[in-house]
Amino acid sequence: MPEIVGKSIDLPEIQEIDAQKIISAKLEEARIRHRGNYIVEDTSLYFDCLNGLPGPLIKWFLESLGDKKLAEIALKLGSDKAEARTLIGYIDEKGHKSYFEGKIKGKIVLPRGNEGFGWDKIFLPDGYDITFGEMTKEEKNKISMRKIAFKKLAEYLHSTLN
Repeated sequence: MPEIVGKSIDLPEIQEIDAQKIISAKLEEARIRHRGNYIVEDTSLYFDCLNGLPGPLIKWFLESLGDKKLAEIALKLGSDKAEARTLIGYIDEKGHKSYFEGKIKGKIVLPRGNEGFGWDKIFLPDGYDITFGEMTKEEKNKISMRKIAFKKLAEYLHSTLN
């Protein structure tokens, strides 16, 4: 989406299980600080065996436990099923919010690979035999939940702005 310009804005992030509430709060804060239209995103990892946790709290779970321990928890609890999600929030100058989500089902495995960030080494997308951490950036970008969410956003923007 070449028409979007990235800005580095330090926004407070509420701690919440619901990613939409996190995104909504960030959009409101961005709107208070600056004029214009804004996009904010959150990428989360949901474990079936933990009823959806860590979800948007994945950063803190990784910081406390590390990827190997997180994978071991899923494996010990007997369910490796997981879902990776990216939620993008968009707010226009009038304060109207819209949300766009991309999801990829997969499973949790012991860490493999050296690419990506955070939990990429333990997420194996359905239909693949390599983790996000083993994929090149280009391979991951072809299938990522972020790509799915941004595609939905692009369709929305093109339909509302044209």
